Order: sequence, then C-alpha cells, then structure tokens
Amino acid sequence: MADENQIENAATTADQPEGMAALEALKTDGGAPTAADTAIAEPQIDALGRSYATGRRKDASARVWLKRGSGRVQVNGKDVQEYFARPVLQMLLAQPFEVAARTGEFDVIATVKGGGLSGQAGAVRHGISHALIRFEPGLRPALKAGGFLTRDSRTVERKKYGRAKARKSFQFSKR
Repeated sequence: MADENQIENAATTADQPEGMAALEALKTDGGAPTAADTAIAEPQIDALGRSYATGRRKDASARVWLKRGSGRVQVNGKDVQEYFARPVLQMLLAQPFEVAARTGEFDVIATVKGGGLSGQAGAVRHGISHALIRFEPGLRPALKAGGFLTRDSRTVERKKYGRAKARKSFQFSKR
C-alpha cells in the first residue's frame, strides 16, 4: 500500500514544474525551506555591461545606468560636481558605494526629472542603490541595513482652503 502512494506522488511531481515539486515536497515533509532551496538572485546586466534602476524621492525621479569603470558620475549630461554643486548632495550620491565598499569601481549615468536639487540627489542615490543590487545581488544586505533601498516617501503637504499654507492660518484680527 505504501509503495502505491509513493508511485502516485512520483507521478504527480513529475508532471509539475520544478518549483511546484519542491513546494509539494516541503508540504509533505512539513519542514521549512532551507538556504539551499531558495534561489540566489541573478545579476541583471544588459549587453553593454550595464545595470539599470529607477530611483524616486519627493517629486523627482531618476533613471540610473551603472557599469564598471573609473568612478565617473554624470547627471543629465553634466559632471556631478557641476550639477550638484553643494558638497552635501555629492556626499549623498557617494554613500551607497561607501557602504558597499565599491568606491571608484563604477561609472554612473543618470537622468533626473522633477523636484528640486535635494529631491533629485535623493532619487539618484535610490537609483544607484538598486542598480548596485542588480549588478551584484550579494550587496543587498549591506545596502538594506543602511536604509538605501527604501524609498523616502515624504512629500510636501498640500495647501488647504481657508489657510495661508498647508497648516498656517491667516493673521487673526479681533476687529
């Protein structure tokens, strides 16, 4: 009787895709998936040796291409020192590379639209972080711990009617 059940299980798992057969085996064993069962992410690199990601912050969105190189960063066709003149914004773009210990190993080409300079710098940083993960999936734990993969969703609050700004009231006049 037990032999017949094993034959039926083998016949049903042979008809299913690999992932489904593994899930069925886990259900019957009652165990949790191990590290060997989970697939390691593959690098997503195009024919030109680049990885692509989109980053967003406030009203800005950045398209970022990352490839091996000398560490040159270009934003909207300009050098990073020219586009982001404030050192704080330049430091923001360098953070993902410092955390991943990949400073000077990648060239970055980014196009940014919308928002102001601060939001654009945050969007490029978000895009660089995601492009790094697509290039080297092993960097995910370090970048995740640094908080670079989470989109900062804070935006400007809208202005309400009957108010001077979003929350500020008009000056009160008693008479």
